[in-house]
Amino acid sequence: MSRRKKGGGGEDCGSWMDTYGDMVTLLLCFFVMLYSMSTLNQQKWEIFVKSIFPSSDDTPQIAVNEEISDGEYDVSGNLEFDETISDPENPDELYVALMEALNGSGIEGVSISREDGYTFLVFDKQAFFEGNRSNLTEEAIMILDVLCNVLSQYEGSIAQIDIMGHTAQANPDRENNPRTDRILSAMRSAEVAAYIQEKDIMDPSKLVGLSYGQYRSVSSNDTSEGRARNRRVEFVIIDQGADIKSMNDYYDEFTNSMDAGNVLVTGEGEAFDTVGGNSEEAASAVPQEEINPPDGSVQPQADTQAE
Repeated sequence: MSRRKKGGGGEDCGSWMDTYGDMVTLLLCFFVMLYSMSTLNQQKWEIFVKSIFPSSDDTPQIAVNEEISDGEYDVSGNLEFDETISDPENPDELYVALMEALNGSGIEGVSISREDGYTFLVFDKQAFFEGNRSNLTEEAIMILDVLCNVLSQYEGSIAQIDIMGHTAQANPDRENNPRTDRILSAMRSAEVAAYIQEKDIMDPSKLVGLSYGQYRSVSSNDTSEGRARNRRVEFVIIDQGADIKSMNDYYDEFTNSMDAGNVLVTGEGEAFDTVGGNSEEAASAVPQEEINPPDGSVQPQADTQAE
């Protein structure tokens, strides 16, 4: 009887390698099949590549989910894909960015409506101005800084920004003096436009100031709180390439959106809080007869003031 040689081995000692190789091959085929059915995420691809090459300015490009005709395979290594992450030319993203920035800064009560071709902003719960004044308050400056930071990123998507200035009636039983009323509201919109222009974030020709005076009030002038809401500013940010409509159309569409509940409002609460205190207190602290028109303008009579 023959004896088995010591040391093991035998004729079938390598058969397990065949089984292992077959398993690896099947797994590879399985993952190739999964990959062929998958949808690549372009943003994740960029993040992945940049994590490997953090110092590289040029991110390798890849064609994602594109239909390629038979025989039209690009093997040059320079495949391209459409940009789908942040698009500074997209006004819809500007709308979202404004809402996120205002909410993130704790700015409450700003009404924002996204309409066809423009975005409408109403600051009627922020004390941009004290009574009978056109100077920007500390709260107004803080809000405009947040606004300018967003606008600077989407300047290319903006054709024009209309800034509407408003006043309140100092005497709810009698209309303001027309000259004082118009000049004061014009100064308010001009102050806002000048502040944005000084930031040097966009072409100054895109900034348009409008004066409405007392004639588009949003609250009663019987109380200091109501007058604080009326002396406000509003913005119409018109998209690049959109048709310029009449202001009545903009207001009508915004009002309809308000009635339909399609207007978003930042934060919560109804208080008129300001950096320097409650706006109602600020309004009552200003003497009713006090007004400071611009240099060279006519000093109005006390009973014909605007607020």
